[in-house]
Amino acid sequence: MKEAFPLIRLRGRGGWLEGRDGVVVSFFIHRDHTEVAPAIWRAIETYRRAIPAGSLNWYTSADGDMVPLDGAGWEHNRREVIDCIGGGGRTAELRESPSETGGYQVEYYGRLLNSPFHDAPATALAFTFPTEYLLRHGAEHLRALAFELARELPFNFGYASFAIVSTQGSWASGDWTQLEALLSRYLGLDVYSVGRASSVIGTHGLGPHWLTFLGQPLLGRIGGTEALRSALPFPETSLIPMDGDRLLITLGEEPSALDTKDGAIPPQYLALGRMLKPFMFEYTGDIDGIQHDVNRWRRRLCP
Repeated sequence: MKEAFPLIRLRGRGGWLEGRDGVVVSFFIHRDHTEVAPAIWRAIETYRRAIPAGSLNWYTSADGDMVPLDGAGWEHNRREVIDCIGGGGRTAELRESPSETGGYQVEYYGRLLNSPFHDAPATALAFTFPTEYLLRHGAEHLRALAFELARELPFNFGYASFAIVSTQGSWASGDWTQLEALLSRYLGLDVYSVGRASSVIGTHGLGPHWLTFLGQPLLGRIGGTEALRSALPFPETSLIPMDGDRLLITLGEEPSALDTKDGAIPPQYLALGRMLKPFMFEYTGDIDGIQHDVNRWRRRLCP
């Protein structure tokens, strides 16, 4: 690996690990969860086979408690994803640890597009890997795995990025001084909250990443594959068409933290950011200025 990734351990007030360095692979699917449930479960099974045995040990039960993930637990989660009878949303959360953020976890939020409880919902799915997995297996392996996870998903937008891996956006409970310093230095470092985003993202995107997955209608709004090919004539960039009018854009051989101390931002990130900017999700309203800060941060690679 060419990249020297920073070691990140972000702790909360009680000393619990709230965030750590790793890679996140996320997908936003502008479909009712009832339409995509079997594909979602197959992606989760693909992830489970790819990671070390015993990496997922806990899950969120129906009453909200964290309980051990045994055979019965896997069946519970399969039913939670697959069984679409009765309407409403679906949630599956699988973790490495019951209390701290681990390197391996799955978050799934199955939404109904006509839900009165969400502003602009989209079904969302996210997988995480510790940096050690990337270093052990290599970036090409991780890119192929991300492609396989995406293969059956009719995503509108998706991405894979070096990230602060956290549980349900728990990075926000960590040391803000350390977090702000990390985000100021490493422009390729993603912080995410999939559950919250799934309630409001609709058909928008979230900016350029190492791997950027584009599907309809977002791909069409940007101008389609040929427009992207013309805008991204860089040797580090590849465009891989996928079935169902979908596209995978790779912006480099491996994920990058984009350390500002190493020099300028790679031009392929800025070029893709320029195309995505008009179609990116933006928080509205104001909660002590936090939403405006998030919007500004999300556009850090979008000139």
